[in-house]
Amino acid sequence: MFRRTQTTADDSPTSANDPKPVGKGRPTPKRRDAEGRRRQPVNAPQNRKEAYRQLRERQAQERVKAREGMLRGDERYFPARDRGPARKFARDWVDSRRIVSQYFLPFSILILLLTWIPFPVQIRGYVYLAVITIGWPVMMVGVLLTSVWVSWKVKKLVAEKFPGENTRGVGFYAAMRALQIRKLRFPPPAVLPGGKPVPPKN
Repeated sequence: MFRRTQTTADDSPTSANDPKPVGKGRPTPKRRDAEGRRRQPVNAPQNRKEAYRQLRERQAQERVKAREGMLRGDERYFPARDRGPARKFARDWVDSRRIVSQYFLPFSILILLLTWIPFPVQIRGYVYLAVITIGWPVMMVGVLLTSVWVSWKVKKLVAEKFPGENTRGVGFYAAMRALQIRKLRFPPPAVLPGGKPVPPKN
């Protein structure tokens, strides 16, 4: 009597909010292949020689970056022996003063130059007497006494200023810095003689 109307799936309207995906039109890649593509390095070395070349370039860039950081005074790039508030205080204390021991190397070079100059025989004896017999021993005694005083003074001040800080080696660290020519000190001085900060370089 009543015939059931059959409707096919093609005749039924498709809802716009149907969560069912329509399809990508291409096969889904295997997980192994997808991971392999992701893990593939962008600039993978082709051989051992190329790998060494890339390693040397990275190390050179890191050294340049570290040196620039040290010149800026960035303590992150300092060696372990230069880090910490105690070492910074020791550097600033030495750099803010003109100490006798910092003239040791220039004086030594002057002595060498004087011994190489071909003075006349009559004058050469007096030069050697003044420089080697008198000047050199006086300078050595002055450097020794100055180094001992700098080491003791800095260690004492660090202990007072930083009670919880380890003072081991800080006196020797200050004495060795005081022996160096100011322009050759590294890390470079942050203060001028007298205590004023070094003006920034343009």
